[in-house]
Amino acid sequence: MDSSDGVVRSQIANELLRIGAVSLSPSEPFTWASGRLSPVYCDNRLSLGYPSVRDLIAEAFEQTVRREHLPCDVIVGTATAGIPHAAWLAQRMGLPMAYVRSSAKGHGKGNQIEGLAPRGAKAIVIEDLVSTGMSSTAVLAPLFEAGVEVTAVMAIFTYGLEAAQDAFQAAKMPLYTLSDFPTLIQEAEHSGTLTHSEIISLEAWYRDPARWSQDRGGK
Repeated sequence: MDSSDGVVRSQIANELLRIGAVSLSPSEPFTWASGRLSPVYCDNRLSLGYPSVRDLIAEAFEQTVRREHLPCDVIVGTATAGIPHAAWLAQRMGLPMAYVRSSAKGHGKGNQIEGLAPRGAKAIVIEDLVSTGMSSTAVLAPLFEAGVEVTAVMAIFTYGLEAAQDAFQAAKMPLYTLSDFPTLIQEAEHSGTLTHSEIISLEAWYRDPARWSQDRGGK
């Protein structure tokens, strides 16, 4: 795979579109859990069913770690969608792997962090999707409390919403993503699967998701 960041972003976007992990529907919007309407819906769990896509993602994550010289002793996945990708990356890099539960276990040892993440270790957190950034940054506090230093969060895809930028800035945490919404729009336009008006609608949503939703009767 070409190590060029721009080329990789395009490859990932194309593969996510090809397998239906990202769906674009400007004329019949999706309703998010927040009640907002959106022309895009992402389900990167579908990548689990495609070995070549899994390999592409794991390789791109590894290239990012090495290109950015990110200190890393352990790979940590977010529950649940980040767990398999964290495992594949840890296997490639020969590193321990752990994951963070959304809350502490209600029985046994009451763990919130499972696997091996020793105190003093430097960790990279793996996420499948960044939307508002809240769930991604929520794992940072339990790791900090356990004495684990998170050096970066990496995700397969981001919508690029302002809320996510604010969340990561507040957490003072760098975020690296393999692909993003602007790249997705570009690749969709090149493929010819969307009309010009649909592309314009997607670009309008990207500029102001709240207004786009409200104009169509959503929150």
